[in-house]
Amino acid sequence: MKAFLKLIRWQNLLMVILTMVLMRYAVIAPVLSKIGVILIIGSGEEMPMSLQFPWYDFVLLVAATVLITAGGYVINDYFDIKTDLINKGKVIVGTKIPRRQAILWHSVFNIAGVAAGFYISYKAGYIWLGSMFLVVSGLLYFYSASYKRQFLIGNIIVALLTAMVPMLVAFYEWPALYKYYAANAIRLPNINFILYWVGGFALFAFLTNLIREIIKDIEDFEGDIVYGRNTVPVVIGVLSAKVVSVCLITITIILLYLTWHFFINDLITLVYITSAIVFPLGYVIYKLLGNGEKKHLHSASRMMKIVMLTGILYSIVVKIILTWNLF
Repeated sequence: MKAFLKLIRWQNLLMVILTMVLMRYAVIAPVLSKIGVILIIGSGEEMPMSLQFPWYDFVLLVAATVLITAGGYVINDYFDIKTDLINKGKVIVGTKIPRRQAILWHSVFNIAGVAAGFYISYKAGYIWLGSMFLVVSGLLYFYSASYKRQFLIGNIIVALLTAMVPMLVAFYEWPALYKYYAANAIRLPNINFILYWVGGFALFAFLTNLIREIIKDIEDFEGDIVYGRNTVPVVIGVLSAKVVSVCLITITIILLYLTWHFFINDLITLVYITSAIVFPLGYVIYKLLGNGEKKHLHSASRMMKIVMLTGILYSIVVKIILTWNLF
């Protein structure tokens, strides 16, 4: 059981669940509550908007996302046996879990995930949305089999798929809101704003995951060069890959402060992003510019995971600010 949980990266799956739950209940729900609508059947007074995508369908959406993500981790370890032996000195697939069993789990996870995705898309009235789950399943397979060996393509694919996790919540909530309030409200308010809010978290997830993927490639440089993988550090060199990472971190920090200045502009947010996100990113830069030991790169990679977590946890700050009118 312990080997199986490591294989599917249970901590990362919990992160996926946390992200989707917080996007729905700590971002979209409180933002909606600040928008008033007058219902056709009612007292004529403004009522706050509320979530319309059923909670049980949302649970299925989370389950579908987690299942396909788990399948991606399984197939990734299946194709990475040789390089992991060099970079990590140990593997799970082929030792603790047979290769055939790993392929079986990959198939089960993907079939169940895609089926759940099409079902909730059908329930939502947009069955074509289910094709996203099929496409993601295929991308994760070809990423492990081929794309991760190509310059930058694999990094961008993983970063985009990570950014899709929060966006999925908005993709399914938006049409449910539109259908309900278009039929039941005297005037349909602009609900595109939920895409902007969640899109900010998605952009942050994309940038931080892209940075971490490049740092991981630097850390795995030895195994990748032996087996001819055209990762960023293999193609342009370790030093240049570090420079790229530092530049992306700098861009992320600049975008954070620009977003705060132009769209949020409250003291609580400023303190949070500075202490919980920018300072840790500064630590990552410090480790990247160090002597290049593998343990320093590993520390930088782990810190990026913490930054990704604190970025998602900012959604709780959003809920507090909106609930208590602290903006």
